[in-house]
This record gives sequence, structure tokens and C-alpha cells, in this order.
Amino acid sequence: MITLTLLHPLKSIAVQKWNFEPNSVIRIGRANDNEVVLYSAVVSRHHLEIRPRGNDWALVNLGSNGTFINGKKINKVLVKDGMVIRLASSGPKIKITLAQGVESNVTQESNKPKTQPLTSRDISKDTVMN
Repeated sequence: MITLTLLHPLKSIAVQKWNFEPNSVIRIGRANDNEVVLYSAVVSRHHLEIRPRGNDWALVNLGSNGTFINGKKINKVLVKDGMVIRLASSGPKIKITLAQGVESNVTQESNKPKTQPLTSRDISKDTVMN
């Protein structure tokens, strides 16, 4: 399983989480057909994909504003547990957590992203999640 955690822009605390099964291709962007939808002016409609690659995950930038790790723009990298990516140079930050060796009973519902509720104070003024 892979978990994506949207971080608060100022406090680096979790605002929202999504869990995905190992065989999922995860698309992140502004468009409603993505698995993770982030409404931010700097996020492209289809900003990036996280794809399973054997026992690993590959992060592939699709957005014109770029995806950054530690301030460096990337095109394609292998995902490392605990890494934090930023969509565009000033956009939302997402922490990626990998669950190693976790087995689960896969059902139709488990392929859908699971989210945690938000409060109005959790949402920054330029980023709204769906």
C-alpha cells in the first residue's frame, strides 16, 4: 500500500490522506479525472503520476510547472519511503509513505482513495482538495 499525505503549507502537518493498493496508477492534478484532485492555480490538470514498477514505485512529472524534491525539479524518480514532493515551486507538498510487506484483502472498494475529513481551518486559501 502507498499513502499520500497532503501537508499543511505552513506547519508540515497532515491535512488529508489517500491510501492506494500496490497495483494502482495514481494520478495527481487539478482535473476531476485524477485519483487525487488538488485545486491550486499552480497545479497542472494532470500534474504527475505515481506508477508501480515491480516492487517499487516511479514518480513521473507531467506538469508544465514541474514537480520538485528538495527544491530540485525532477522528471522521473523512484519513490522513497517518507519523501516529500512539491507540485510546482510554490505549490502543495505531499509526503509519500510506503507500507512494506502489508497484505490486505482487495475488494472493489479498496481501489478507491480513502480520505479523512477536513475542517475549514485545514484548507489554505489557494489549495482546495476534492
